[in-house]
Amino acid sequence: MIRARVIVASNRAAAGVYEDTSGPLLVAGLRDLGCEVDAAPVVVPDGPPVAEALRAAVADRVDVVLTSGGTGVTPTDRTPEATRPLLDFEVPGIAEAIRAYSRDKVPAAALSRGLAGVAGRTLIVNLPGSSGGARDGLAVLGPILAHTVEQLRGGDHKLHG
Repeated sequence: MIRARVIVASNRAAAGVYEDTSGPLLVAGLRDLGCEVDAAPVVVPDGPPVAEALRAAVADRVDVVLTSGGTGVTPTDRTPEATRPLLDFEVPGIAEAIRAYSRDKVPAAALSRGLAGVAGRTLIVNLPGSSGGARDGLAVLGPILAHTVEQLRGGDHKLHG
């Protein structure tokens, strides 16, 4: 069973100004992919609280953490900066694939600075804060998530052919 957690980086949602919609969508999508997910997303302001929530997920030995929000170019978008120092290594192909998948539908997807990488044995993927960005991220991750987690757990590559 893949254990997953969703962290929403949103100053306004954390302050109660509005209800986040991307987090619940990601929780449902991860469950549809067969993951065991906490009942509700963790909603925090962008910046250092994101790093704290990520550290907690890694300490809890969660297999996959998806963040939503804070990946753009506004002055308050700080999720990549909160994520990068925690990573042992990046997996740039995942972030590139998510941007490429979205770019034709939403040209501004090219502005996403989201990262993907591994901290310990936890895969962390930064997604945009929109419901469309969440759906696109799940579409890209769906076919590779189980294999990625298997690899992080020390599994060997399957022979194809």
